[in-house]
Amino acid sequence: MKAVHFGAGNIGLGFIGLLLSRSGYEVRFVDIDAERVALLNERGAYRVTLADEKAETTVVSGVSAIDGKDAESVARAVAEADLVTTAVGPNVLRFIAENIARGIELRLADEKAGPLVVIACENAIGASTDLKKHVYGFLSPDARARAGEAAFFPDAAVDRIVPLQQHDDKLQVTVEPFYEWVVDRSALPEGFPELEGVHYVDRLEPYIERKLFTVNTGHCCAAYHGYRKGYATIQEAMRDEEVAAKVRGAMNETGAVLTRLHGFDETEHGSYIDKIVERFRNPHLTDEVVRVGRSPLRKLAPNDRLVRPARLAYELGLETAQLMDAIAAALRFDYAGDAEAVELQMSIRGQGLSKTLVRYTGLPADHPLHAAILAAYGASAQGGVAR
Repeated sequence: MKAVHFGAGNIGLGFIGLLLSRSGYEVRFVDIDAERVALLNERGAYRVTLADEKAETTVVSGVSAIDGKDAESVARAVAEADLVTTAVGPNVLRFIAENIARGIELRLADEKAGPLVVIACENAIGASTDLKKHVYGFLSPDARARAGEAAFFPDAAVDRIVPLQQHDDKLQVTVEPFYEWVVDRSALPEGFPELEGVHYVDRLEPYIERKLFTVNTGHCCAAYHGYRKGYATIQEAMRDEEVAAKVRGAMNETGAVLTRLHGFDETEHGSYIDKIVERFRNPHLTDEVVRVGRSPLRKLAPNDRLVRPARLAYELGLETAQLMDAIAAALRFDYAGDAEAVELQMSIRGQGLSKTLVRYTGLPADHPLHAAILAAYGASAQGGVAR
């Protein structure tokens, strides 16, 4: 079996590629990092180490790579694959869609080709569905009419913390022991072989939102509150009881939304939150606050990890105070090394906080949460450190 994975970064190597290899796939990575591509082709293997006391290391072998700029080779590899996966970031999906579309068209010309499954493993709701829209935009009318029988795009939820890497070997990756990969079974072709370590469900949305509104919400809360207090890593920030309480408080608020909307058991979800807090505190991880906090505009977007659960909580008549504090902290993320953080601060200085909120969060100026965020932002003025 053959798999093509877009993105030979830490998630691609340390999570998706590892599980694909364990399931018996010959994995071909697609990446624009020429050095990484060359190393994968030269060695045909890489190492994944678990961030725990044992530091167990697995060698992932039988892999190769393609330069993402070589459109013809990428399309041909897609045409020959049984499975295509991605870990490139939601905003990059549109840039890889054309080569996937070309691969599907080549595949449609082969009467012997079986169904192709394409799974976008991104921190976003409906990422595979979004990728499908981009791909279909590049298909010819004839191919678009036939693609539904040849290419399947099940949505997925993925969860594994991959911290700051401190290896001389560019291909070695350290990952936390915990992982979760959930796939929408209903969108798969009949008889498609299941992947080892993947959980298949018939309704994916509850699991996507559980992960996004708990793990991702909590992680960025730790980053933004930790940044405000001058901590360098998530682990340092979570040793601060005030920060830890804010993080848990935000996850409790999103948990109330999740249990109300999706029927998760409150006790079980409370245990899920406890597990996540311990993951953030893992002493064997070194997770930089500025890495987790990067791209604040994406994290403040209307359908992402802060604003969406806050709006849902408000609509359900639930508490939002901790989410308001987290959004206020995100608005104060002024890290000069991140382009989105720079853009955010320029907007606040140039347009004012209220207009910035409308622009990036989608919250109208007359929405009660808009006013609540302004109040939380004002209250947080004394909570940071000099930079």
